[in-house]
Amino acid sequence: MKDLKNYFFTIDEMHKALIEIKQQINKTKWFPELILSVNRGGCVPGVYLSHAINVPHKVLDIQLRYDNSKPNLEMLSNSITSNLRILIIDDINDTGATFEFINKSHNKQNSNIRYAALIDNISSSFKVNFRWKQIDKSLDPTWIIFPWEKQIS
Repeated sequence: MKDLKNYFFTIDEMHKALIEIKQQINKTKWFPELILSVNRGGCVPGVYLSHAINVPHKVLDIQLRYDNSKPNLEMLSNSITSNLRILIIDDINDTGATFEFINKSHNKQNSNIRYAALIDNISSSFKVNFRWKQIDKSLDPTWIIFPWEKQIS
């Protein structure tokens, strides 16, 4: 097996990604009233985008990668009940598992939910509405390391 390559995503790339996502949102007739970011990877981009488009930001505590943490979808349920237009953002749509989990959990009760990712893996099972860059991990399995994942020494 080949060694997996790492790619270090930068804050400047995040800024470019969020500008592009904001432009994509502006081209649609749909505009979010609330941004829900997926904990942990979506938190930093979610806060930045929230400021850029001047809408509230909250966090969905979903970390499917860690078996011992139970997803908390209370914030999503409360937002759906309020009939808000919701944008759910994460840093990467890798396999699609996190977005699929969220999508299935609200049982299509709210058609006013859209999804965004800074990086969108073409081979993911889930298709996001807004993205910056598309990759294909089936052709290039490079591991992307975001600035908020780096260890502080």
